[in-house]
Amino acid sequence: MVTSSTMETAVPLITSYSNRRRELQAFDDTKAGVKGLVDAGIQKVPNIFIHPPDAFGKNSSDKCKEFSIPTIDFECLDKDPTSRQDIVEKVRCASETFGFFQVVNHGIPVSVLEEALHGVHRFFDQDSEVKKQLYTRDYTKKLVYNTNYDLFSSPAANWRDTFSSFMAPSPPQPEELPAACRDIMMEYSKQVMKLGITLFELLSKALGLDPNYLQDMECAKGLIFIGHCYPACPQPELTLGATKHTDDGFLTVLLQDQIGALQFLHEDHWIDVPPLPGALIVNIADLLQLITNDRFKSVEHRVVANHIGPRVSVACFFSTSVMPSTKLYGPIKELVSEDNPPKYRETTVQEYVSHSFSKGLDGESRLQHFRLI
Repeated sequence: MVTSSTMETAVPLITSYSNRRRELQAFDDTKAGVKGLVDAGIQKVPNIFIHPPDAFGKNSSDKCKEFSIPTIDFECLDKDPTSRQDIVEKVRCASETFGFFQVVNHGIPVSVLEEALHGVHRFFDQDSEVKKQLYTRDYTKKLVYNTNYDLFSSPAANWRDTFSSFMAPSPPQPEELPAACRDIMMEYSKQVMKLGITLFELLSKALGLDPNYLQDMECAKGLIFIGHCYPACPQPELTLGATKHTDDGFLTVLLQDQIGALQFLHEDHWIDVPPLPGALIVNIADLLQLITNDRFKSVEHRVVANHIGPRVSVACFFSTSVMPSTKLYGPIKELVSEDNPPKYRETTVQEYVSHSFSKGLDGESRLQHFRLI
C-alpha cells in the first residue's frame, strides 16, 4: 500500500534521478567528453562525476610502502632452461599473489611504446568537430569513442574519455581507423599479440600445463586496443579516473605514461603502480581466474584523478568477446580434483562479457554471478 509518507519520500528520489539523467544526456550530447569540459576551462567537477566518499577506500599509506608490484625481466627468457624456469616461477608467484606484475625487456621497442602513447595523444588532440564525428555508443562500429561506456548505468561517471577497436582476430581495414593513430594502433597490436603468446606460454607452464595449453584454448586469439585519456581534474578529491574494477577478459597488457595514478588492491590497501620507463603492466583478468579455479587472481584496480594531465594509457585486452562462439569456459580439468572441486560454472566469453557490460563499473565482482561455491 502506497501512503502519503512513502509518496513524499519517493518524489525527491524520482526527481533526483530524473535530473541526473538529464544532466548525463546533456553532457553526452555535447560529444566533447571530459576533455571538452577541461578545454572549456571548467573549474568545478560537475555533479554527475562526484563519487561518494566510500568509493575512495584506503589510499596508499606507510603500510603500503612495504609492497611493490613485482617486476619481471624477460631478457634471459630464451637464454637457457634454468633462466626460463626462473621466470616461470616469478610469473606464477605474481599471478597467484598479486594478480599484477610488470615486464621489462619484453621485446617491444621503446620507440613503439612511445609512439603508441603519442598516437593516443594525437587522437584526443584532434579538433573537437573531427572527434564528434566518431563519438558513438554503437559498439558494433569498428572504432568506438565516448566517455564512460557505462555512463547511464554507473553510480557516478569517471573522469575519462576512451576510444577502442577490436584488432584481432579480424583487424579493421586501415581506412576504418583514425588517421591520427591508425598506423601505430596496427603495429602496436601486432607486437602485443606476439608478447601475449609468450605470456600465455609462461602462464601455462606456471600452472604445470603444456606451454600451448592456454593458447589452444584461444585465450590469445582476440585483442582489443583501448586508448584512455584522463584530463587534468580541478577537484581530484571528488572523482576517479576509473572506479575500482577487475577486467573481464583473460589478460590485460597496459602501457601507462609517466604521470602514474594507477593503483591495485592488495590486503585491503591501494598500492601505487609507479611508472617505469619501458615497462608494460600485466594483470590477470576474470576469465583467467575462472578457468584456473581461483589459482590466478583477477585483482581490483583503479585510476585516481589528478591535477596533472592529460594522463594517457593504452590497455590491450585479450578477449574474444566480439566473436560469436558457443565455446564454453570453465575450470580447467587438470586443475580440479575431489579436494579442489570446480568453483565456477561454465560460460561463454560472450555471456560473461555481456554480464560485465550490463553491470558496468559498479565496484562489485562479476565473477560472483558465475560462482558455484
